[in-house]
Amino acid sequence: MRRIPIIASAATALVLLLAGCSAGPSGSTDRSSAPKDEPSSSSAEQVLTGDLTVSAAASLKGAFDESVTEFEQLYPGVHVVVTYDGSSTLATQINGGAKVDVFASADEANMAKVTDPGLAADPTIFARNTLVVVTPKGNPAGITTLADLAKSSAKVVLCEPEVPCGAASQKLLTAQDVKVTPVSQEQNVTAVLTKVRTGEADAGLVYKTDAATASGEVTSFTPDGADQVVNSYPIVALKDAPNATAAKAFVAFITGADGQKILASFGFDKP
Repeated sequence: MRRIPIIASAATALVLLLAGCSAGPSGSTDRSSAPKDEPSSSSAEQVLTGDLTVSAAASLKGAFDESVTEFEQLYPGVHVVVTYDGSSTLATQINGGAKVDVFASADEANMAKVTDPGLAADPTIFARNTLVVVTPKGNPAGITTLADLAKSSAKVVLCEPEVPCGAASQKLLTAQDVKVTPVSQEQNVTAVLTKVRTGEADAGLVYKTDAATASGEVTSFTPDGADQVVNSYPIVALKDAPNATAAKAFVAFITGADGQKILASFGFDKP
């Protein structure tokens, strides 16, 4: 009869031993038998697919083209389509019902045209930019100061006033008391640069990043007062974005370290 406690103790020890064998390092439970077709929440968040539609200011083209290439490498299931134009034009399209996932504006005023009606909220400033005067290569008209743009003989082209580069140009010219009568006003900064590059105009005001991309075809200089007229670039995912998850990921990429590195390489200043 006295063997019963001994047998019970041995049985208890055997149970404890088997339980210990089923535990992993540091006493953790072995999960090797758990279903393997159920991804973790963190890995599921990285599975992005579908089309992503981005409306971006024309001055962002070089930087965003490169950003899209890297983004699509990170998320092979996503195909990004970018429309570049003046921010005012893009804001009008979005307000008119255009199906857009992400809007990147060259100024806060045109972003407000989208956020004020409630189409988006809490945009993030991701870059800044300043103006320069550009002339055709060799500067045949001899434009060397902002005041030279006021010469009656100078053919000057500017962005339309409602476009960010146009609003900034008017602010700069007013602050420096320079009155300019442009031969044409364009709906985006790319069109201004094109007219100067092809010799259709003697000079124009564009962003320094645009002048840098065409440095082999134009001459540029930073006019007095340009440091006081700085454009802030906001970006936001639209509330009714057709691909909301990818939209948030793209905004995070642009505002993150990788996107900021690309923007800096194109001459954009930090936000």
